[in-house]
Amino acid sequence: MSSPLSKAIDKFPRVRLGHAPTPLDAAPRLGASLGIELWIKRDDCTGLAMGGNKVRQLEFPLGEAQSRDADTLLITSAVQSNYVRVAAAAGRRLGMEVHIQLEERVPGVDALYRASGNVLLDRIFGAKLHSFPVGEDEPAADASLDLLAQSLADEGRRPYVIHLAPAHPPLGALGYVIAAEEILAQVRSLDLAFDAVVCPTGSALTHAGILVGLRALGETIPVYGICVRRDARSQAARVRKVASELTGMIERPEVFDADDVKAFDGVLSPGYGRLSDAVREAIALAARREGLLLDPVYTGKTMAGLIDHVRSGVIPKGSRVLFIHTGGLPAIFAYGDELGPWLSDVPWDRRVDH
Repeated sequence: MSSPLSKAIDKFPRVRLGHAPTPLDAAPRLGASLGIELWIKRDDCTGLAMGGNKVRQLEFPLGEAQSRDADTLLITSAVQSNYVRVAAAAGRRLGMEVHIQLEERVPGVDALYRASGNVLLDRIFGAKLHSFPVGEDEPAADASLDLLAQSLADEGRRPYVIHLAPAHPPLGALGYVIAAEEILAQVRSLDLAFDAVVCPTGSALTHAGILVGLRALGETIPVYGICVRRDARSQAARVRKVASELTGMIERPEVFDADDVKAFDGVLSPGYGRLSDAVREAIALAARREGLLLDPVYTGKTMAGLIDHVRSGVIPKGSRVLFIHTGGLPAIFAYGDELGPWLSDVPWDRRVDH
């Protein structure tokens, strides 16, 4: 990598964790059912610990951790967090002890939710789990993690904390600035031009990173962020903050226009990590048209948002659309009891012939 953008990013310590470039796949049957030409950026194929966007996001924080000779990694997020699952794997790969703080973000969950999916993988990686009773107070969650880090430091450990609140530099977003450059290289090789990019928007690292990366490379394609955690107004403000900090980090503040931030919360209800008929339809369509798996929390909701945008005309029929698949697939298994009743349309003859 030798472009001016790459040189600005290269000053940040980085540890390579994932497989890249990830595939850019056509989804003709799903696209035809929606009336668009659909392509999927397969960041569910980044490799480490069942992949996902968090692999790219962790390369820079863990690069900084290594530069500080840290031996213990601490991170906080939701019970079924993809971020903590990949962090646990990455920490182990780098020889670090890992402490995970799990926040209560989703009400009324069952025993399967607390034991399967990402939680099961956290435990397989041998991470030490800690509970945090609040789900919507990022500064408090970070403060709790800092107290734990201090107690570990007092014991002689060298902790590194990955904070959640946007009060800290968005190092993880650098991974998606690089992904934007990767996408454009693939687009050129395939002689394509996209009319829209659709991605989930939660922590804002993926959304802001792609948006800033594209703009820094001279690409004006609209980027639609589908809200998975908070309302559109709050989310847009978060994306603007992260993007503004990010342009400063890569020394390109002139490339970001706050009006470029598009956040949509029309499929957010009933809330973070909770299912709806729109999400069920999106998961079923992707699976049955393309054999493509989506998760209930991020990519299922994002595909539901894409479908809504096409049906409402925000994205016109006939458009060529790029969907950013951010992974998160282990969470499917934590939602088995909720997905099961929706699969009543699938016959299952359970007779056993002897």
